[in-house]
Amino acid sequence: MCGIAGLIHKGKSSNVGGEMTAMLQALKHRGPDSTGYAVYGEPTEGDYIMRLKVAEAEDMTRGRGIHQVIVDRIAAVEAILAEHGAEIKAKEAATEYALRYVLSHGGDTAALAEHIEETEGVEILSLGNGLELIKDLGDASDVAGLYGLNDFKGTHSIGHTRMATESDVDIRSAHPYWAFPYNDVSVVHNGQITNYWIMRRQMERKGHRFMSNCDSELLAVYTAHNLANGMTLEQSLRNSIEEIDGVFTYLVATKDQLGMAKDTMAAKPLVLYESDDLIAMASEEVAIRAILPEEIDTYDPYDEEVRVWQA
Repeated sequence: MCGIAGLIHKGKSSNVGGEMTAMLQALKHRGPDSTGYAVYGEPTEGDYIMRLKVAEAEDMTRGRGIHQVIVDRIAAVEAILAEHGAEIKAKEAATEYALRYVLSHGGDTAALAEHIEETEGVEILSLGNGLELIKDLGDASDVAGLYGLNDFKGTHSIGHTRMATESDVDIRSAHPYWAFPYNDVSVVHNGQITNYWIMRRQMERKGHRFMSNCDSELLAVYTAHNLANGMTLEQSLRNSIEEIDGVFTYLVATKDQLGMAKDTMAAKPLVLYESDDLIAMASEEVAIRAILPEEIDTYDPYDEEVRVWQA
């Protein structure tokens, strides 16, 4: 079933981490398996933020040997960073297997990311100037507490509560998804893409990588490809309605925009609230009410509707 949520503040920062946690916790009944966030903070010019995992949560039950494996993987990642001339300005570990780096790097970030992901068991969750992508098993309260998201300041965010139907219950298959080389792009999706394998092979032939077998990852790769080739976010969303088969409602965030698209049947729900300062949307109105308890007016976007908002 899954639940998706998004919010964007126009012209100011807010506690988007705490707001998204409240929204996703209100949707936990739609997806108890995992929870994910893409949060956009205030970027520092020249800095990149890299979120990565060096193991799956369930790997931690494999015994003492996994701890040395993790140490070795982290050492390999940091050696690659040094090889590419990336300076580590800050390093944090939310868990033993999930790390956050602040990097200074003037080279090819796509080449850097590809080299890091050649390390067995390592997956970059996001690498961008403003985007931080966090996902793990459990509900929003669990994940927010583990990763310190309740006080995250930023301009916009999207999130997802997942009920696994097409792939495994693990971090790799959780939303949101990111795709390089176009950084700061994230996607959450509710639905099913029926031409996933056809389009995945098309994207792979164009040089894009996939880190899971979840059909939703295609939307991130598809969007990143379009934006990297000069397309606007609005045009990419409109094209997806024609080119992607299935039933879907999905949200896309970039460094300064939030967009949504619904397929021709509009079978997957979305409720939207819009004011002069804030746009909030979710699979159910209860999530919007979690951050806006006062009397508000909402509406359901129509079939084939595409909207884009600017931070």
